[in-house]
Amino acid sequence: MPKGYWVSAYRATSDPEKLAAYNRLAGPAVAAGGGRVLTRGGRVVAHDAGIAERTVLVEFDSFEQAVAAHESAAYQEALVALSDGVERDFRIVEGID
Repeated sequence: MPKGYWVSAYRATSDPEKLAAYNRLAGPAVAAGGGRVLTRGGRVVAHDAGIAERTVLVEFDSFEQAVAAHESAAYQEALVALSDGVERDFRIVEGID
C-alpha cells in the first residue's frame, strides 16, 4: 500500500506567534494520526519558481491515514490556531508503492 505524505511549503510567515501556537498543537495531532515528521524547516535550496522558505514533510503509512489525520479534530484545532499567520502551499500526496 502506498504511503501518504503531507507536503507544506511556507511562502511567508506573518505572525510567528500563531505559527508557534500551531506547532504546539500540530505536533501531537500528527503523532496521534500516525504521522512521522521527516523534515521541518531545515535548509532549503529552491529551484525554478520555488521559494527558499520553511518546508515540512510528514510521512504516513497510507494516503488514507494522511487524509484522516488532516481531518481529525486535533489537527483542525491546530489550523484554527494558525489561521492567517502564514501563507503556505499544503498538499496531501500519495507515494509510490
